[in-house]
Amino acid sequence: MNIDKILPGFSLPSDGEGGTRKIVGTWYGNLYIATAIVVSLYHLWANGISGTLSTLQLAGYHFAGFALLCAIRYPMIPRLSKTRGMLLVDIVLGLLVAGGVIWLINQETAIYDRGVRLSTFDWIFAALTILAAIDLTRRTTGWIIPIIILIALSYVDVWGDDISGLFKFAGSLTTETIVFRSIFLDEGMFGIIGRISATFVFMFILFGAFLVRSGAGEFIIDVARAVAGRVTGGPGFVAVFSSGLTGTISGSAVANTVSTGVITIPLMQRSGFPSRFAAGVEAASSTGGQLMPPIMGAGAFVMASYTQIPYLDIVAVSFLPALAYFLSVAFFVRIEAKRSNVRPPDGPQPTAWTVLKRGGPAFLIPIGLLIGLLIYGLTPVYAAGFAILAVIVSSWLTPNRMGPRAILEALILGAHNMVMTSVLLIAVGLIVNVIAMTGIGNTFSLMIAEWSGGNLLIAIALIALASLVLGMGLPVTAAYIVLATLSAPALQALIIDFLVDIDGETIQAITAGTLSEGVKPFFMLVDPSAMAKLTQPMPVAEAEALYHALPDEILDQIRRSVTQGLPSELTVGALLSAHMIIFWLSQDSNVTPPVCLTAFAAAAIAKTKPMATGVMSWKLAKGLYLMPILFAYTPFLTGTTAEVLLTFGIAVLGLFALGAAIEGYFESALSWPWRILIAAGGVALIWPNQPLLEIGGALVVIAALFWNTRQSRRLAA
Repeated sequence: MNIDKILPGFSLPSDGEGGTRKIVGTWYGNLYIATAIVVSLYHLWANGISGTLSTLQLAGYHFAGFALLCAIRYPMIPRLSKTRGMLLVDIVLGLLVAGGVIWLINQETAIYDRGVRLSTFDWIFAALTILAAIDLTRRTTGWIIPIIILIALSYVDVWGDDISGLFKFAGSLTTETIVFRSIFLDEGMFGIIGRISATFVFMFILFGAFLVRSGAGEFIIDVARAVAGRVTGGPGFVAVFSSGLTGTISGSAVANTVSTGVITIPLMQRSGFPSRFAAGVEAASSTGGQLMPPIMGAGAFVMASYTQIPYLDIVAVSFLPALAYFLSVAFFVRIEAKRSNVRPPDGPQPTAWTVLKRGGPAFLIPIGLLIGLLIYGLTPVYAAGFAILAVIVSSWLTPNRMGPRAILEALILGAHNMVMTSVLLIAVGLIVNVIAMTGIGNTFSLMIAEWSGGNLLIAIALIALASLVLGMGLPVTAAYIVLATLSAPALQALIIDFLVDIDGETIQAITAGTLSEGVKPFFMLVDPSAMAKLTQPMPVAEAEALYHALPDEILDQIRRSVTQGLPSELTVGALLSAHMIIFWLSQDSNVTPPVCLTAFAAAAIAKTKPMATGVMSWKLAKGLYLMPILFAYTPFLTGTTAEVLLTFGIAVLGLFALGAAIEGYFESALSWPWRILIAAGGVALIWPNQPLLEIGGALVVIAALFWNTRQSRRLAA
């Protein structure tokens, strides 16, 4: 297969950059591209036509294909990447891993027939598969994830029994059991997370690749310019708007930054925005793309699988918070545009009608069909498959018609864009499996509850800190998976405790003699005579003493038992809020120094200092920290339509006020007394469930804006 003859002039993004091998125009590139086409076609067949593959088969074949792609694209030793010997080693290793995974899949029945015993070949290929997953992750993301995996595996196999305290593990599992569970069980490499990667994530990444190949990227930029290009600060709004739209088809904040930033950052610089600010806007906006439905950087699919909350419900409640986030970045753009006297760009701007007529069908029809099919009740995988077909058909209504060549290029691009994500998610299964085997997730949850002292706000701050630390080495999706596994139960319990005073209601039931029969046995574990006391009313003081005399472990069991009897709407809502808080906080590593890859990518385009750009993007992305507080304390995600819209309006006004206070500028400069007053108004608006504070904050902010606008007009006159 000679790709130059079949697809002359074909190129791949980041081909040969960032420590990767150059693919297009090389002999081994033909193998890579042929494999990419086969991998994409396999996923279309497995997700659309077959429907009979087990999770092990689906995820295993998924990893087999991407292991070969990764081995070719990412050299084992980058400085030797151009040597023929290193290339052959990588190709042979990729083929061995692919073959080994296929062997293991076909040996599952035989392994069970032997009483879960591995043969010699099973041992060889299992070890090769696990080591390859670790090494391929090292090649694509660096050393942090492999080190965490090695620590996790050695903890459960070697040193977990040798330590004391909460993290002591005395499970006494054999190496054979650990290897078997790592590969064949639902918590392992080819389990639930592997299935998510092979289904939801890949199909939407492929859908995005077809949209990009149909010209959706250019259409998004043109729409943004048509809508926002003529207003003050327009180029900055173009960056915010285009990154938000790109987020609907992209699963990567860095890819979003690179694809839109090469246009929007120079456009902002030429219009008069400071270079560091321009890069920060692009980084913050592209990070928001991870929050924008329907893809949400794969987070929506993982969340749906973890929580068993329908995917459509998750993306539905995610839209307004994502919109509030983008508006918070846009407020900074408006403020900086007024302060720097940025004018609309010279020259004609495209009209909305012209842009929609030229590229609208190829973007709007597939997106509309996707949303419609999801609402109708189709699974996200089937909806994505039909949406891919819609991209091809609707492209014939535009000048950029997709024929056989364009379809092949989209298939290649989809697999190419998925390489890093696929090997990462498969490898993360090793960590999740250890967490499941050892029960360390429950231990971590108890630690959060203990360290926070039962305070929900402190717990959110602890999770934010943990997400930042994890995010220094883990990509966003992996950080969310690990953190959700560890801390979501504790956070859900604290949210429920905020909504319902479980301790108080239990004590009240003891006082009234109406304690449920399912809870009474817990008291008998400590005091066998307690059953007689609990059958009749008792004074409040005695009830409180009896309840608080129980050990913390027993109290936790009682709270769980009482929680199970609560209305499902309340517990499911708390679960959704907990996961959404963790997901939003997991984004902060994109824009928070010292490791903020999205900001660094924007800095490279703007030619600004990376760390200074990181600080700027962190400031502009403050909504990442404020929205989770609203998720925890308000009905923003779970309330009625009126409650959600009211919370949205209050949040937007509060974000605007805090942005003005931080920058010291509304329509004109603000003195320090005004900044303090407006900051107080913004905090009052964001402070949850305090109607009087919110009304007072709104009046302060609106009055300040009115006064500052009049002052600005006087100065202009």
